[in-house]
Amino acid sequence: MMRVGILVSGSGTNLQAIIDAVNSGDITNVSLEVVISNKKDAYALTRAEDNNIPAECVCVKDYETRDAFNRALTERIDSYHLDLIVLAGFLMVLPPELIAKYRNKIINIHPSLIPSFCGKGFYGLHVHEKVLERGVKITGATVHFVDEGTDTGPIIYQKAVEVLPGDTPEILQRRVMEQAEWKILPAAINAIANGEL
Repeated sequence: MMRVGILVSGSGTNLQAIIDAVNSGDITNVSLEVVISNKKDAYALTRAEDNNIPAECVCVKDYETRDAFNRALTERIDSYHLDLIVLAGFLMVLPPELIAKYRNKIINIHPSLIPSFCGKGFYGLHVHEKVLERGVKITGATVHFVDEGTDTGPIIYQKAVEVLPGDTPEILQRRVMEQAEWKILPAAINAIANGEL
């Protein structure tokens, strides 16, 4: 049984997709051990508690320095003896020491087809705003392993999503979540848990 921890910052829609996939059997051989947020008011923490998953907050504002926060976050993650860490809308850069310690055991979901619309400053709704500004016809989502760069780790899965006339950033964001993110993130977790990756 693969021990999985999920790092979040917001509402937890990708977390919910993972929980639903575990409950439906689309993800097997997985135990959801903890949800850790860097924001106290993240609704993802409520989703975790509602599903009997331990939920914690490690908030950067509670520490005097970023180094102290990094140490605390690493200690909390270490305490769960995780086999896989899933960044499901975690809007902070992980410390290099944590990435090195969990090399090829951290995955992230990004709301575009990497290498397009990724890197520093490209997160959340900003990605979809830039997609629409640029006028591309196809966007999507990418699951990738995390390395020391921003959205630069090896790609696991990608899924394309059509950009439609009249799309707003919010409408496009929802379509990318429903048609891509909520499908390929659970699929990647299942593949890793069952030795397919």
